Amino acid sequence: MSTIAVIGTLDSKGLEHAFVAAEIRKRGHAVLLIDLGTGGAPVVTPDITRFEVAAAAGLDLQPLLDRHDRGECVVAMSQAAPVLLEKIAREGKIHGVISLGGGGGTALATAAMRALPLGFPKLMVSTLASGNTAHYLGTKDIAMMPAIVDVAGLNRVSRMVFTRAAAAICAMVEAPLETSESKPIIAASMFGNTTECIDLAKQVFEEAGYEVLVFHATGTGGKAMEDLIASGMVSGVFDVTTTEWADELVGGTLSAGPTRLDAAAKTGIPTVIAPGCLDMVNFGARETVPAAFAGRNFYIHNPQVTLMRTNAPECAQLGKILAEKANAYSAPVTIMIPEKAISIISAEGQPFHDADADKALFEAIHHNSKVPIITLTETINSPVFAKAAAKQLLRNIEITHKP
Repeated sequence: MSTIAVIGTLDSKGLEHAFVAAEIRKRGHAVLLIDLGTGGAPVVTPDITRFEVAAAAGLDLQPLLDRHDRGECVVAMSQAAPVLLEKIAREGKIHGVISLGGGGGTALATAAMRALPLGFPKLMVSTLASGNTAHYLGTKDIAMMPAIVDVAGLNRVSRMVFTRAAAAICAMVEAPLETSESKPIIAASMFGNTTECIDLAKQVFEEAGYEVLVFHATGTGGKAMEDLIASGMVSGVFDVTTTEWADELVGGTLSAGPTRLDAAAKTGIPTVIAPGCLDMVNFGARETVPAAFAGRNFYIHNPQVTLMRTNAPECAQLGKILAEKANAYSAPVTIMIPEKAISIISAEGQPFHDADADKALFEAIHHNSKVPIITLTETINSPVFAKAAAKQLLRNIEITHKP
C-alpha cells in the first residue's frame, strides 16, 4: 500500500485537505496529513504537526508564532517544509504528494514539492493554475489543476474538483514505470539553430549505448538540464548550445541565470562545451525590444521572437565567461569551437555573419581557458564538427572511468 502526503495550511484549509485525504483512503492508499499552517490551531488533527515540520529544518516555531508576524512565519515554513518532505520521500515514507490552496498555499506547497525528485508524483490544486505558474513550478514536474472556485469550504464544485484531484494523485502513484531501461544518460543542449548538430551527435551516442536527453536552451530548459546534471543521473554533458549566457549577459528573455554551466563542474561530470548560438540574444516581438538596442542587427525569427546579433565587446565577455566556467570543472572537459559558424544564421552569407564578433569570442576563449580547446574549420551543424564533438565527449567519459 502506498502513502500519499496531503500537505497544506490546516488552520484555514483543513476541511478541504481532510476531504481529499478521505477520498484517497477510499481508493486504498494511506495518508500522511501534514500541517503547514502558522495561523490558528488546525481544524483537523495532522499526522505531522507544524512544529515537527519546523523542527525538521532546525527551527523553533513557537517564538515565531508568538511574534504574530505572518510573513516571517510563512517564510520559515517555506524553508522547513521542503526539508521535511524531501527527507520522508527519501526514506520511502511517502509515494506522492498533493495540496490545495490559493496564492499563499500554492507558494508554500510548491516550494516543498520542488524539493522532490523528477518523477515523484506531485499535484497542486490551485486557484492560480490558469495563469503564469513558472515561479511555482521552477524546473520540476509539478502537475497543477485549476481549483475553479476558491479553496474556501466544500460545495458541489469544490467537491467535484477535489474528488478528481484525489483520484488523479492516486493514479499517478499507481502508474507502473518502465524500469528495464538502464542505459547511461547524456544531457544535451539544443536550439533550433543547432538541431542538426544534436541530431548527428545523438546517433553517435546511441550507437555507443547511451540515452540522450535533449534540453531546449530557452532559459527554463537550461535550468532543467542543470537540475538533472546536479541530480547525479547523468554520465556526460554535451553542452554545445550555451546561448542562454548571451541572454543573461545582455538582458534577453531566455536567460538561465548566472549558474548556467555550473552543475557539471560541481558534480564532476565529463563535458564538451561549445559556443553554440552565442551570436544571438532573444527578445519578444520587434516592438518589445528595448530602445537602448536601436541600430543593432536584428533577425525576425517569427512574429513573437526577435533575435539580436551579439557584438564584438559582448562576444569577448561571453568568451571569457565560457572559459572561466570550464576552468572550474574537475572532470575532463573540452571546449569545441566551430570556426566557420556558431549557428545557422552566423555562417558566411547569413544575416548574423560577423567575423569581428566571432574573432572576439574565439580569442577570449583561448586567452582565458585552462582546459583543452579543439578548433575545427567547420560550421556547428556540419557532420564533421558534430561527430568530432560527440566522440570527444565519449573520450572524456572514458577517461573519467579509467581506473
